[in-house]
Amino acid sequence: MASHSDTLVVFFGATAGANGGKLGSDERELILLVWQIVDLHENKVGKLQRTLVQPDSADLSEQCKEETGLTAEELCKAEPLESVLQQFHQSVSAELKSLGRSSYTLCVDGPLLIRQVLHPEASKKNLVLPECFYTFVDLKKEFHKCCPNAGPVKDLTLTSMLDCILLMLLVLLYHKFSTFETVNYKFESGACSKTEAVDIETVIRARGLPWQSSDQDIARFFKGLNIAKGGVALCLNAQGRRNGEALVRFINSEHRDMALDRHKHHMGNRYIEVYKATGEEFLKIAGGTSNEVAQFLSKENQVIIRMRGLPFTATPQDVLGFLGPDSPVTDGTEGLLFVKYPDGRPTGDAFVLFACEEYAQNALKKHKQILGKRYIELFRSTAAEVQQVLNRYMSTPLISTLPPPPPPPMVSVMRDCIRLRGLPYTAAIEDILEFMGEHTIDIKPHGVHMVLNQQGRPSGDAFIQMKSADHAFMVAQKCHKKMMKDRYVEVFQCSTEEMSFVLMGGTLNRSGLSPPPCKLPCLSPPTYAAFPATPAMLPTEAALYQPPLLATPRTPQAPAHNPAPALAYYSPQLYMNMNMSYTTYYPRYNEKRFTLPAPAILPPQPGALVRMQGLPYNAGVKDILSFFQGYQYAPEDYSSLLGVSDQGRSLIQPKEWLCL
Repeated sequence: MASHSDTLVVFFGATAGANGGKLGSDERELILLVWQIVDLHENKVGKLQRTLVQPDSADLSEQCKEETGLTAEELCKAEPLESVLQQFHQSVSAELKSLGRSSYTLCVDGPLLIRQVLHPEASKKNLVLPECFYTFVDLKKEFHKCCPNAGPVKDLTLTSMLDCILLMLLVLLYHKFSTFETVNYKFESGACSKTEAVDIETVIRARGLPWQSSDQDIARFFKGLNIAKGGVALCLNAQGRRNGEALVRFINSEHRDMALDRHKHHMGNRYIEVYKATGEEFLKIAGGTSNEVAQFLSKENQVIIRMRGLPFTATPQDVLGFLGPDSPVTDGTEGLLFVKYPDGRPTGDAFVLFACEEYAQNALKKHKQILGKRYIELFRSTAAEVQQVLNRYMSTPLISTLPPPPPPPMVSVMRDCIRLRGLPYTAAIEDILEFMGEHTIDIKPHGVHMVLNQQGRPSGDAFIQMKSADHAFMVAQKCHKKMMKDRYVEVFQCSTEEMSFVLMGGTLNRSGLSPPPCKLPCLSPPTYAAFPATPAMLPTEAALYQPPLLATPRTPQAPAHNPAPALAYYSPQLYMNMNMSYTTYYPRYNEKRFTLPAPAILPPQPGALVRMQGLPYNAGVKDILSFFQGYQYAPEDYSSLLGVSDQGRSLIQPKEWLCL
């Protein structure tokens, strides 16, 4: 189609819902198309063509009935949109041929009909629009250039423009159109730098997206509106998975405003919420500074696939062999980008470039196939997701470099514990003792704590309390990345407080220390004083008894006016030879199922309160005493042993030095 053509096709349409300034905002279908050819060279006007379009739903709004005068019975006899578009193309081509012309300029009364109605509906129905609908002239904008005092473009109506009818005719006869509106054929992916300037009036946030949606799916949802290059950024949650949100950057504020009118339009069976966002939010998600990523994304028109769950020992050749000859990677190993931690350790994630959609589809067929001993997940990805994943892993500190949290009042922070991460799920206490080797004798009594997940299965983590910070440091240095069965185990030195946070439901990861959901102060895990092993301090039969989930005892602190009580102590030799008991913890308990009682549920009494969660509803005092067999209680405390909170949970009040 030639620009500045002497032949115009004036195009108009209506939907079954809102029209005028709200055209297309309610996602209703086209029901009427009207067009007319204007020959500026011969000063002639062609026949007015009016064609009805059959919608999937013939439910007409009152505004539509009033403005068009159409009924549902008339629409049921009409042709579908695909047939009407073919009829339009054939009619215009035939009339142009009779005039001896080969090109024309499509003119519309505002961009809404093309951008908000025709392109979105054709995209949903998988129709291919003629090329003429990708370039058009907005008569309102052209009129506004000739009559800048006529008011804002969006407020112009046909009546207001006809008030200047003579000037309007001059526009059509002599004015050379200076601005041609275009619709992008497809979305172009690309990288975005954190230093790039982004207009704050061009970004929206889309919420409620299907988790498997890609940037092309989002661009299709906004079909008809021009998205900036690399302007789709899928948001990830704390676990690196998509959270159903995306930030989209448009070429200007006009397109952003039209995108906001698609609030609660549908993508498949889901409605999508659309809100305003800022350029700063977009750069935070999509911007990057890594030269490696910039070089990886410099290859344009590539399809990006994300691989997740790779073995840590996987090499580029392993990945190429896994993908196979049916899905060749662009430039071989140059088309692979492995995601690593700042210290160079692999994360198990990688991004792969493919030259075409066919190769990418072949690769996606290998979703959840086995590489080594692990199944691999494959997903469509975007340039913004590459930046986001790399930024997250490269900007977070290692656990071993985390500074200890500020100590609570009157509590000293000592890094006398170690954390084992990456344990085989089949690892038992004997495997941990064998793993630590000669350092086992430096473990405190009852100092091994294995962490279970919410389903009661091993999480791969464990905490071990050592006799001193020096011993903990030595174990962390000598055992870090040492193999246990077929996996290497990471060993980090940590403090008792950090361990307590995790065991009480908090998290200690590369993003820092997150406190547990508990509202009351958490009791720290036990600390032990070093006592010489003497025959008088050997364990009694009661002290040796261990219930299935025995909480670790704390060394008693005798009051100054009372004689020191007898201490239950395990010598290192006995500690090594007996069946070592350990504590299993279930972090992140369900807060909806349990709400903490008010602090004053029991009257103030000497001693410390210990909360028991998950008791059987028929549990009595004898059952609880049996569970704590081996601990000492004064007879006068038995009567106040069992208390019931508002949620039916029991509260236990043992001696001060007994803490679980």
